[in-house]
Parts: sequence; C-alpha cells; structure tokens
Amino acid sequence: MNLSDRISEAVKYVLAASARIFGPNDDQYPKVGVQPFEGEPYKGNHDMN
Repeated sequence: MNLSDRISEAVKYVLAASARIFGPNDDQYPKVGVQPFEGEPYKGNHDMN
C-alpha cells in the first residue's frame, strides 16, 4: 500500500466515526418514561476522610 492509499483509508476511518457520532440516533430503547426510585436511600457515613 502506498502513502496516498493509507491517508485515504485513515480519512475514511475518521469520517465514518464522525458520521456515527453526529448521525441520527439509532437506539432501540423502549419508550417507558421516567421510572420511580423504589429503593432505600443510603444513610451511611457522608464524611469521606
């Protein structure tokens, strides 16, 4: 592989990554809304010395 091919591949790699980061959201999370907290609050030592 010559230098221009390597540079071209590197540019394609960076552009594909930026397209994935800034592209539309493709997450398939269910639309369930906010879930209430059903646990017990932590009442331990708040002093972290």
